[in-house]
Amino acid sequence: MLVTDMNWMQVEEYLQHDDRAVLPLGSTEQHGYLRLTVDCVLPERVAAEAAEPLGIPVFPVVAYGVTPYFRAYPGSVSLRVETHLNVVRDILDSLAHSGFRRILVVNGHGGNAAVQQFLPQWTADHPNCRVLFHNWWNAPRTWAKVQEIDPVASHASWMENFPWTRLPNVTLPSAQRPMVDLARVRALDPVGLRAYLGDGNYGGFYQRSDEEMLALWSVAVDETRSLLTGTWGD
Repeated sequence: MLVTDMNWMQVEEYLQHDDRAVLPLGSTEQHGYLRLTVDCVLPERVAAEAAEPLGIPVFPVVAYGVTPYFRAYPGSVSLRVETHLNVVRDILDSLAHSGFRRILVVNGHGGNAAVQQFLPQWTADHPNCRVLFHNWWNAPRTWAKVQEIDPVASHASWMENFPWTRLPNVTLPSAQRPMVDLARVRALDPVGLRAYLGDGNYGGFYQRSDEEMLALWSVAVDETRSLLTGTWGD
């Protein structure tokens, strides 16, 4: 259930019998022909669908992440690493103060990786809490499904093109784009990166069938839900 559809009294009542919550992390950045908010839409949606049958609240996605390399693409917004970590820290502190003791962080953006490194520090300061960090798109079962469908998959390619991330009246290229040189990508400044990438797709077809995408989505939701029902490290 979404926290946006709850009031504080309902949250308080929930905490009388459960202490789990989900925090999605996203980013607002270029995704080629797809929505700038792909990395917000996907973690929030996979979290909501995974948590709904369990009655676990999902907090609103943190819509801005760390993406300085895409600054030359209009509409891309980047936080400093320290700013992002401070935001996440404050959110987790608030959740713990409310009484949430098991928190699943569902991440939708690779640039937010510093959070995964930070979480052991946070839990060391909150020994009564457990926090799991979940990159939904490259978790073992989900990534295996991506590879089964098409191993040429990357940022802004078909693997992020779901019915809920594409835009109406936007025509996508039909050809498969060769994979970019990731070593070169990591070395370029934002202006050079845009000149090298062009539309923003890192490689692969721009779209595959909805049947394939829904099959991938089903695996991702199930894998995310399994974390919520698992041992939480105990």
